[in-house]
Amino acid sequence: MENLIYFSDNLDVLKSLDAESVDLIYIDPPFNTGKQQSRKQITVEKTSEGDRVGFGGNRYQTTVIGEKAYRDYFGDYLGFLEPRLLEAYRVLNAKGSLYFHIDYREVHYCKILLDEIFGRESFINEIIWAYDFGGRSKTRWPAKHDNILFYVKDPDNYTFNRDEVDRIPYMAPGLVGEKKAKRGKFPTDTWWHTIVGTNSKEKTGYPTQKPVGVIRRIIAASSHPGDLVMDFFAGSGTVGEVCLELGRHFILVDNNPQAIAVMLKRFEGEDKIDWRERPA
Repeated sequence: MENLIYFSDNLDVLKSLDAESVDLIYIDPPFNTGKQQSRKQITVEKTSEGDRVGFGGNRYQTTVIGEKAYRDYFGDYLGFLEPRLLEAYRVLNAKGSLYFHIDYREVHYCKILLDEIFGRESFINEIIWAYDFGGRSKTRWPAKHDNILFYVKDPDNYTFNRDEVDRIPYMAPGLVGEKKAKRGKFPTDTWWHTIVGTNSKEKTGYPTQKPVGVIRRIIAASSHPGDLVMDFFAGSGTVGEVCLELGRHFILVDNNPQAIAVMLKRFEGEDKIDWRERPA
């Protein structure tokens, strides 16, 4: 089985796949914020005349060397998603799962749509990914979380590898004893995990890149080694990186040339990937 990356409209690729051929789907579609999502790439040089002040009062000069962006607006967001989610349901196998990553603006509407496609009984969790970076509103509670809706094809028989999930520290380790505290606890449906920081080794420069740690937890829990994982809003390709690490196969799809450029650099030298512009 090959790992595939398509530079294509994801609906075309989904329609080309066999029914029940995918074990796990994670998608992080545009959030429909109505904004131009962008991230500038900069170089930083220490200098006494710099435009920024850093640790210890040192000054640094920043120079913009590039910018990656895409338009995050759809006039009919659910109309855009529905045919893609119907195809996602079709290609998932009987024990397969879908993780749908969205934010507070659209999550309620998207859940109703997913309930209609998968059935309300197939809704397993709403995972809250909480973080604590970015801007601070002065007129409301600052929004510092994303929502991940977890659906399965068959609520009575689906893949969930509890023992493969990373464990997290107890908030009050003194209350549970030394043995339990050392082992850590199984995560709840609220995940505290930092975003991909500006100076992180993970950083690709793509505007909406998601952390490896969040994706690794999903793939470890809801697939087995050798399974096929799909992300048809692939962005920076984090799903592919984690699949290579954990021994899963993958299909990634994106129609943004900037996303493809980021993935080309991210997977440079990796010979286990077949790059395709259109479905065969």
